[in-house]
Formats: sequence, C-alpha cells, structure tokens
Amino acid sequence: MEIFQPWHIIIIVGLALLFFGGKKLPELGKGLGEGFRGFKEGMKGITGNDATPAPPPAAAPSVPPKPQAPPEPVPKA
Repeated sequence: MEIFQPWHIIIIVGLALLFFGGKKLPELGKGLGEGFRGFKEGMKGITGNDATPAPPPAAAPSVPPKPQAPPEPVPKA
C-alpha cells in the first residue's frame, strides 16, 4: 500500500483551492518553486557540486605581531 493514493492528492488540491482560491495558487506555486531553486543553489555551494569552482581566497599580507611589554609589578602596600 502506497502512502499517497490518487484520492489523497485530489483532496489536498481541493483544500488548497478552498483555502487560497484559484487566483492565489499560481503565485504560491511560483514562490514555492523559486524557494526550492534558491535552496538547491545554496546546497550546491555547501556540497561542492558547483559547475564553476570558487576562486581561491586572496592571501593576506604577512604582518608580524607587535611584541607586548611585560606587565609592571604591583607595589606592596
């Protein structure tokens, strides 16, 4: 037995029409598609499946750290 049968999908579509109306559904579908597309593009950057590799990071100029003076002793009272 399958999880979703054809009559399940018919009920879901009917409820979507009831809640959102016929004019709003194309807008919702477009927004959902754009969201999935953006998510997929974002995941490509994480998994490394990009068609174009990212440029290597630029090397920062090497600056030696400043030497710190030793702390002054605290006079005893």
